[in-house]
Amino acid sequence: MSNSTINISSEIHLQKPVALVGMMGAGKTHTGRILAKELGLGFVDSDDEIVLSAGQSIPDIFSFYGEGAFRELEGRVLKRLVENKALVIATGGGCVTQRETLEMLKQQTHLIWLKADIDILVERTARRDDRPLLQVDDPKEVLQKLWAQRAPLYAQAEFTVDSSKGAQNVIKDILCYLDSVYNR
Repeated sequence: MSNSTINISSEIHLQKPVALVGMMGAGKTHTGRILAKELGLGFVDSDDEIVLSAGQSIPDIFSFYGEGAFRELEGRVLKRLVENKALVIATGGGCVTQRETLEMLKQQTHLIWLKADIDILVERTARRDDRPLLQVDDPKEVLQKLWAQRAPLYAQAEFTVDSSKGAQNVIKDILCYLDSVYNR
């Protein structure tokens, strides 16, 4: 995919980074990598940065220190990442639950919600076993509860895109949105 095939009128010169939010399984990492390439920017998954910073896996951080400590570390890592304007950031699904983190992302990034329905999230998250919040008998029930809690927070993003319609369409929608912001 290239900008010319999706009819972007001119180059997009971002004045702040792009941060992708959404439930686990919404496609933030996959979409973020492609979007960064399309924009000629760097890409980072905040979960990877948290692991590097802590020297421990995310399940271990949850197990040893709890979700609160993880969210605090996540906020500090995201604060550092948003300083780089030439970056696409795939955030962790729960980062928006911390008010200070959500406000920082709203103010300092192009905050984009990748929205997907529960059945798609269940299917996608079942492919990996490293999601601490889903290490339960009924992951769908957990996802439904998290969705109910987080959807109003995700909805504060400046742009929402349905991530179930395929990566190329999602990227096209995001690029068209960013083009409209910078090249009106």
